[in-house]
Amino acid sequence: MNNITFGHPWMLLGLILVPLLIGWWMWRYRKQEAALQHSSTSFLKGVKKTLRQRLRWLPYACRVVAVAAVVVALARPQSRLSREEMTVEGIDIVLAVDLSGSMLAEDFRPNRLEAAKSVAENFIKGRKSDRIGLVVFAGESFTQVPLTVDHQVLLKQLKSLKSGTMRDGTALGDGLATAINRIKDSEAKSKVIILMTDGVNNQGSVDPQSAAEIAAMYNIRLYTIGIGTRGKAPYPFRDELGRVHYQNVDVEIDEALMKEMAGATKEGQYFRATNKGALEEIFEKIDKMEKSKIDVTQYAQTKDEFSKWLWLALIALGLEALVKWGWFKL
Repeated sequence: MNNITFGHPWMLLGLILVPLLIGWWMWRYRKQEAALQHSSTSFLKGVKKTLRQRLRWLPYACRVVAVAAVVVALARPQSRLSREEMTVEGIDIVLAVDLSGSMLAEDFRPNRLEAAKSVAENFIKGRKSDRIGLVVFAGESFTQVPLTVDHQVLLKQLKSLKSGTMRDGTALGDGLATAINRIKDSEAKSKVIILMTDGVNNQGSVDPQSAAEIAAMYNIRLYTIGIGTRGKAPYPFRDELGRVHYQNVDVEIDEALMKEMAGATKEGQYFRATNKGALEEIFEKIDKMEKSKIDVTQYAQTKDEFSKWLWLALIALGLEALVKWGWFKL
């Protein structure tokens, strides 16, 4: 019934007749029960009803079924056969996230890292047809999640990211190189790396510019995002007793380098996010620029099914006549 529709659905209101007819028959049946005036009915004990007496309702039931079937037929039931052919131009995306200690600065709420994770989560949820991977870096880099369409696993790993789980520092070249290794052999029509950082390259064995040139060789598009306000930002420090103190530190982002890295790849771009709202807008722009191309062809065929219900009505009426004027008259 999932593919059944009705050309005249308002006609189904006629089905209200079914309970009314059943109620009328029960009222009439009770009213027509024979009354026997006799001083004692004990002689009737043990007399069993015949099969005909037990099935006296059958002819009327056939008529009710016939009425219901006619009502459904008048509603013009239709079955819909459809076929959908979809061609998706796949996009593979790797998110490279900076986990250096400076990502704990609180110029974003609650801090840069948590803001980046929140915005990236919404971005992933909107890319249902794409494979997405996750790379993390600080003073070193590694793959947290390879390219996958299992976004539940990806989101779980994204939420678990914490600063301080690897050697501190900012190895932009290593982070980008790890992301390239994860996506370079992809057969997707479009390959994208989104690299988020708040610092200056000061660690690693791979030169950032060289890594960007390698990305261009593999036709990978690179979007770089600088995360941090302009000027100074509050950064939490812990003293010997574990108490948290805040100190304003200079925000240093090598924007020239990040622009150069993005520009080395075809149609790559650099963005600066000075607050969470700006970061959300950046991901919205990237989302629009990297939309999958979907060609959908739909074939739909509608077939009237009222004849089946008319046949049911005729069979029910025929059965009523056979029982009422045949078997019951014998």
